[in-house]
Amino acid sequence: MTFLDKIRIKVSILINRLSKPVMLEKSNLKKNLNIKGTRISSTTFIDYPENLELGENVYVGQFNFIEASNHIKIGKGTQITNYVSITSHSSHDSIRLYGEKYKSTVNHLGYQKGKIIVGDYCYIGPYSLLSPGTKIGNGCIVKSHSVLKGDFPDFSIISGNPAHVIGNTRERDAKFLAEFAELESTYYLNEKE
Repeated sequence: MTFLDKIRIKVSILINRLSKPVMLEKSNLKKNLNIKGTRISSTTFIDYPENLELGENVYVGQFNFIEASNHIKIGKGTQITNYVSITSHSSHDSIRLYGEKYKSTVNHLGYQKGKIIVGDYCYIGPYSLLSPGTKIGNGCIVKSHSVLKGDFPDFSIISGNPAHVIGNTRERDAKFLAEFAELESTYYLNEKE
């Protein structure tokens, strides 16, 4: 191996270390995102971070898009996996309706906007989309590739495009609690009852 090859390898290793995704915690996060136990990947893009409200111990994985212009609230202990889009506005209809006049028009017809709320201890599966005005209750599971719009009650298992409730996490959890009685004292539902 030549001296030049050794330099190329060292530079390649350095570039890889500097560019690979990392989890941002406390000191790395912007002041308004400095929340106990909350971690956000360096590859997640957050638009309007001042309108993003995060609970403690939230996990936001790799390659997500969070657009919070109309406010987004994510409850404590929620996990957002990878390749998830959460958008509090959508211009996909109005841009087509107005064409070239889109930028010079105000109060567009077809323009969707609304606050998004994700409850405590939820799991949002990969490649899911949370649309403006969506509200997900506590303790929910959103299966991968789901497209959500509207209200979903506590403890829902949510799937599909358009998404709908296909089950209940309490029924799913009952199997674990029956097999592992020691989990009863830490189970999330005990906090609510």
